[in-house]
Amino acid sequence: MKQEKYTYFTDAEIQIARETDLPQLLTALGYHVTKVGSYHSTKEMDSLRIKNRRTWRRYSEGIGGDAITFLQHFHGMSFPEAVNYLLAFQGIHRAREPPVKISPAQRKSAVKEKTTFQLPEKNAECRRVFAYLRKRGISSQVIQAFIKAGLLYEDKKHHNCVFVGRNRDGKAVFATKRGTYDLDRKTFKGDVAGSDKNIAFRLPCNAENDTLFVFEAPIDLMSYCTLHCEANCNAIALCGLCDGALKMYLAENPNLKHIVLCLDADEPGQNAALQIKKVYEAQDYAVTKIVPSCGKDWNEYLQQRQKVTKRGR
Repeated sequence: MKQEKYTYFTDAEIQIARETDLPQLLTALGYHVTKVGSYHSTKEMDSLRIKNRRTWRRYSEGIGGDAITFLQHFHGMSFPEAVNYLLAFQGIHRAREPPVKISPAQRKSAVKEKTTFQLPEKNAECRRVFAYLRKRGISSQVIQAFIKAGLLYEDKKHHNCVFVGRNRDGKAVFATKRGTYDLDRKTFKGDVAGSDKNIAFRLPCNAENDTLFVFEAPIDLMSYCTLHCEANCNAIALCGLCDGALKMYLAENPNLKHIVLCLDADEPGQNAALQIKKVYEAQDYAVTKIVPSCGKDWNEYLQQRQKVTKRGR
């Protein structure tokens, strides 16, 4: 049996990572952070409570912790990955000398607790999902293509849109939910527990095409497909701003040479796009960054363009 290797950190490094300012971190990750009285929350997860800017708890799941556990639970990172990410986020570069071993108690806490991934129960029909996405401007053809491919369905309990991420073998390993009720543009959003963020939401790769389009959210990806009247391009939605899913998709598909970053036009999206562009250009990929000519994201652009088209008739 192979012995699992761990990356070790000093007590000081772990403590620095644990004390990361959560509102700042979540904003950088693409969440819409809100201030509610004495605590912070997000529009994507309204049951999330951040207290003292350092600790969080999600009451809908009965879980909580610090910045490290947040990245582990919601972004699929291991303990070493999360600590490294948080240190880099704070501009701290680790020393090159040999790492310091941690205590057995620390080592035990470093092992990520695995949550079994399970798709929400499927509803017999997709009427609410279909109506919601049509309201958002997505074409009927694109919606039907995604449903037929097993990438989209309606959950039975809450009638949410369920966007399914499948690995290269076609197995569902990721899912993110989007509510079909959007009163005042507020709607439920959240990943299914145990989802593999390194897969996120993706279309199968066409080996004859060397270009990959990268979006933040599945609805933006579907909006782009609607705008260009196709649903079979090479495309992924990161479901956030971490590039783990991009890294995995490229590793699995060496035919890809050109990356088109279609992240949101807001500050977090464009900052992430610049960082990703720099990283992958250094790996000899041709990287293009495009933004919609109006609206915050590709779905807003799609809806505004459709309004203009209707007025012109």
